[in-house]
Amino acid sequence: MTPRLAFRLMLGDDIALGPGKVQLLEAIRDSGSIAAAGRVMGMSYKRAWHLVDTMNRCFTQPLVEASKGGAHGGGAQLTPLGDDVIALYRRLETRARKATAADMRTLAGYLRAGD
Repeated sequence: MTPRLAFRLMLGDDIALGPGKVQLLEAIRDSGSIAAAGRVMGMSYKRAWHLVDTMNRCFTQPLVEASKGGAHGGGAQLTPLGDDVIALYRRLETRARKATAADMRTLAGYLRAGD
C-alpha cells in the first residue's frame, strides 16, 4: 500500500471540494447526468445531489446546472466555473505531490507495511 496525499477545500464546516467531489464533477461532465454519475461512483442519486448542492452553495456561481426530467428526461452539465474548478484542483494536486514527494517518501518509510 502506498500512502497518498489528498486535499480538501474547506469553507466553514463544509467540504467545498475534495477528491470525491472532483470525481463526481468529472463523472457528471462525462455522463451528462447527476444520477448516472452517482451510479458510476456507487452512490445514490440523493447523495450525489447533496454533494452537488454543497458545492454549488460554496462557490460564487454554481458548478453544475441541472434540468428537470420531462418527456426526454433531465440532465446536468458543468458550468464554465465547474470546468475551471476541476482543472485548478487537478493542477493543485500535481504541484503539491511534486513539492511534497521527498517528505512523503520519508513518511511512507515510517508506516507499517500493508497486510
